[in-house]
Amino acid sequence: MSENSQRINEATSTAYASISKKSRIITAVLYIGALIIGAILGYLGNETLNDIFNFIATVFTRLFSFVAVPVIAVSLISTLAKLSKGSKGGTIFGHTIFYTLLTTILAALVGAILFTYIAPANVTNPSESAAAAVSQYESLSYLQHIQNIIPNNLLQPFVAGNVLSILLVAAAFGLGIASLPESDTKHTLVNFIIGFQDLLFVLIHWLIRILPIGILAFTAQLVAQLEAGVIIGGIASYFGAVIGSNLIQMFIILPAILLIRGLNPLKIARGMLPALAVALFSKSSAGTLPVTIASAEDNLKVDKRVSRFVLPICTTINMNGCAAFILITSVYLLQNAGIDIGFGTIIAWIFIATFAAVGNAGVPMGCYFLTLSLVSSMNVPVALMGIILPVYAVIDMIETALNVWSDSCVANIVNKEVKDKLPEIQE
Repeated sequence: MSENSQRINEATSTAYASISKKSRIITAVLYIGALIIGAILGYLGNETLNDIFNFIATVFTRLFSFVAVPVIAVSLISTLAKLSKGSKGGTIFGHTIFYTLLTTILAALVGAILFTYIAPANVTNPSESAAAAVSQYESLSYLQHIQNIIPNNLLQPFVAGNVLSILLVAAAFGLGIASLPESDTKHTLVNFIIGFQDLLFVLIHWLIRILPIGILAFTAQLVAQLEAGVIIGGIASYFGAVIGSNLIQMFIILPAILLIRGLNPLKIARGMLPALAVALFSKSSAGTLPVTIASAEDNLKVDKRVSRFVLPICTTINMNGCAAFILITSVYLLQNAGIDIGFGTIIAWIFIATFAAVGNAGVPMGCYFLTLSLVSSMNVPVALMGIILPVYAVIDMIETALNVWSDSCVANIVNKEVKDKLPEIQE
């Protein structure tokens, strides 16, 4: 009887694995098909179709943003509340910060090396239209950007979608709950938060099921925008330095770190494909967070205690693409302002870019705003940012995909390093 039971279990496991494999193949086909069909329809340039795709893309972006804000809060609160004494929460946090800083500083270093090697030429006399284009974004200084992280009421961060403020509030609430004495009230509060979190992930899985429609719309929208024409002009070498550094980080540096830690980059990339696709087209790592967490847990079996703690933090502070952009753009602006760029300047900006990137919000054009306010606070002319603006849409897409890919790498590395140190889940 026991042998029969074992055979039944083995047959069931084999059947489940077969279904799972078939499901992954179907999903991959749907994503690739959506990309191809979207590109074709976007290339047609039909105004009615473009309006429809813009509508669908906007709806998907809003839906993911709608879910992402509470996901960041409840994931961090519930994890901190449960990872109290003896739960190895400090171990997870320590590993997360280490790999976040490591990958971000490596991204800035790659950007510095590529900028030095390519040596982008200066742009002579930026036009008045370029200066006018960037003037609308010069509203905040860098210190004001930091100051705005501190909320003046509980609802403000959630209404404004300020990711850094939400992270700060969630961390305070989570640590506060963890410090409460054990009681029925504490358990009820934690269970309510966990229940709300489970509800959010039901909504996330519903969104993922219809994601191919969103990818089709995002692709069509992108192709239509590119068809309209993006003028690179005299800053092609600058553009090449930014994109090149991001691609090197994405395809060489991060996979190398995964291999060193004994992980398969191709397996992780396949598992995180839905999140990478959403990141590329939404240009928001914060908005992509629900898909990032779901992909890590469902496709790569990352421990929920790791994914729901590490990924919200990484989404906020692990900005590989932003680090390279800040360094290259800031040094390029300094160079155009007539400031001599020496070895010491490059080294200083590696660290400035790393820590500035940590303070960036994972929202569309977040890195552009941050760089602009940072350089403006140093009294460096920023009219050149108006020339960069037309090509930033493409840069932002690649940066966001890199950020989410880096988040995924960090989460998987941390998961491997702490999985034997976490306590058994109490049912």
